[in-house]
Amino acid sequence: MPLKGSDTSGRDTASLIPPTRWYPNRVRASLRRGAPLGAARHWLQLEGSLTRALQMRCDRFSVQVLAEGFRCPTLEESRTLNIRLRQRAWIREVCLQGDGEPWVLARTVIPLRTLQGPGRRLRHLGRKPLGAYLFSHTQWQRGPFQTGLCRAQQAGAPTLARRSSFCNGKRCLLVGEYFLPALLQQ
Repeated sequence: MPLKGSDTSGRDTASLIPPTRWYPNRVRASLRRGAPLGAARHWLQLEGSLTRALQMRCDRFSVQVLAEGFRCPTLEESRTLNIRLRQRAWIREVCLQGDGEPWVLARTVIPLRTLQGPGRRLRHLGRKPLGAYLFSHTQWQRGPFQTGLCRAQQAGAPTLARRSSFCNGKRCLLVGEYFLPALLQQ
């Protein structure tokens, strides 16, 4: 399903991803000192593949593609990826589910230069998890995490998120993972 139009902030109006305020690693450090976030702390600090960790918690893991297509990233995403404002990118939004329960919403922004050469495979993941691809190709290196506080606009929406970039030489992409209450209440 292609992404719909965007509002004045550049956010996709059809997106289920809530507006998020991103914080650098110092927030992550405060989590290590025991900030009262309960189960969220585990997911925010997880260093390896989130996909793999979720798969180990359930019998049936699935990826539901919510939207994907060429769109303009938000202003903030463009700055993070160092691409021109209004330059289109491949944007993929999925819901990661364990045993049929939605656990994580994920948004990936892939600049055009990253889709060239072997990167063109990233447009054809379908229901395959991006994490499985990135962690099975060792040339992709993950950058530092940022922690996000979401402005939940409805009940059941994510309130906490994390994101990081993955780079393969000069080709980068940005992955945001937004934790749903069903996962954080386990």
